[in-house]
Amino acid sequence: MSKNLNLADIADRYAAAWLSHNPDAILALHAPDPTFEAHGRTGEVKGNTALRKEFAQIFERYPDFGVVTHRLLIGDNHWTLDWTLTFQPPGKHRRSFRALDVVEVDARGLVTRKDTFFDYAQVKAAFEAA
Repeated sequence: MSKNLNLADIADRYAAAWLSHNPDAILALHAPDPTFEAHGRTGEVKGNTALRKEFAQIFERYPDFGVVTHRLLIGDNHWTLDWTLTFQPPGKHRRSFRALDVVEVDARGLVTRKDTFFDYAQVKAAFEAA
């Protein structure tokens, strides 16, 4: 791992790409042949084409996708983000649930793998809210 990488800056750029709701902007920060897994919801999704489709589906599933950051923990070649996913279905109030990301990067600072873990009791409650 390159000691010149500023993982906090890379994590900020990655978060901004997600907040753009643009799968291509997110994938521009990924290494070739990356992996994503939303644990408990999907198996591993691998490769840019599959990730583009998966990320687009995330923005459909969670309209007006937003993020509230609680903690960003930096490691040697990864970061861990403790966050809340927020979304607002049309005509309904804003909803949210907690999540945790573990994001690995290569020597160039490009994302090679992203694992997301959700609090599924909160997910269920968010979708069942009136």
